[in-house]
Amino acid sequence: MYLTENKLKFGIQNGLNVARAGYTEDQILTACMLADKTGYDSIFYMDHTNVPQWKNAIVLDPWVMLSAIAAVTNNVELGTCVTDAIRRHPSNIALAAITLDRVSKGRAILGIGAGEAQNLKEFCIPFEKPVSKWEEQIETIHTLYESTPDNTVDYDGKYYKLEGACLQAPPIRKPRPPTYMASGGKRTLALTGKLGDGWLPIGYTPELFEDHAKQIQKSMDENNRTQEEKDNFQYALDIDVYFSEDAEESWARMKEAVKVSLFKPEILRVHGLKEIEGFDFRKYFTEYSMSNQDWIVKMREAATKIPEPVARSSTAVGTPDDIIPTFERFMDAGVNHFVIRFWGKNYFGSIDKFASHVMPALREKAKQ
Repeated sequence: MYLTENKLKFGIQNGLNVARAGYTEDQILTACMLADKTGYDSIFYMDHTNVPQWKNAIVLDPWVMLSAIAAVTNNVELGTCVTDAIRRHPSNIALAAITLDRVSKGRAILGIGAGEAQNLKEFCIPFEKPVSKWEEQIETIHTLYESTPDNTVDYDGKYYKLEGACLQAPPIRKPRPPTYMASGGKRTLALTGKLGDGWLPIGYTPELFEDHAKQIQKSMDENNRTQEEKDNFQYALDIDVYFSEDAEESWARMKEAVKVSLFKPEILRVHGLKEIEGFDFRKYFTEYSMSNQDWIVKMREAATKIPEPVARSSTAVGTPDDIIPTFERFMDAGVNHFVIRFWGKNYFGSIDKFASHVMPALREKAKQ
């Protein structure tokens, strides 16, 4: 539907790694040009309002930055990782995605999630019924993609409505810019199988990825998705890479942060770990914000109980030879599109090293 061929894809993520390092806009554009020239398939940009726990971080608007990136690249797909429609009306998201698709000559991807309290609470934006709204948001966006002045559209949802609405800029990509959905619970995974063209989670082990991919595939069957849609579905993964000559030393420094990123009920279920008593995941994900650090402190304390092998399987640390097996395990679990957050001081060197020493080996494995 969207791809001329099925292949293993690699992208870079301009996420917390780039924001925390405080890279300038020119440095970000240079990194993206390097990725475009060295064989990457995609470039993604995070959508956060702020990350004030890192006061020197630079947090930019993804749609504006992706348009700038489109102007200096030729080959890579360009997507949000991920945006949400809670802060904007779905019509704004639809028009932004179409505009990016047009200025990039058909390279846009809409990465979208249900939102999180971190980006909403201090701005007094209600965070209520996010999953129900998310379903309607995506349906509204997809409906608007097909609209023209001669083909106005209606949508009658509980939270969103359209009455004779239209946009006046058709996307280049047909039938639409693909929608990659960020999901990790039973209900959101089912919606991904129903409405998505791709899946883009973060903080996963190979075992959890395989488990959740099966839930998406089950939903695809239940929603009568075509074989072509199933074949071209992108099972993406936002994954951290840290190049180091001493993998053990580097892992010792970063393992606490990795365990926090992994700490979720589904990880505990899939790996047979007893749920931490007294930790309320629902409250964490709906109440945690940058002005209230209590929840992150509680989470760090509980996350230390995740076993070392489980945590380490989620992150690629060390030399190219060290990290290739990590990617191979995820490929075996079903990943076909890696979106990489490079950490460490040598950002440009990491982009080049991965392209030169890791991508060829993994592409060769994909052919086997």
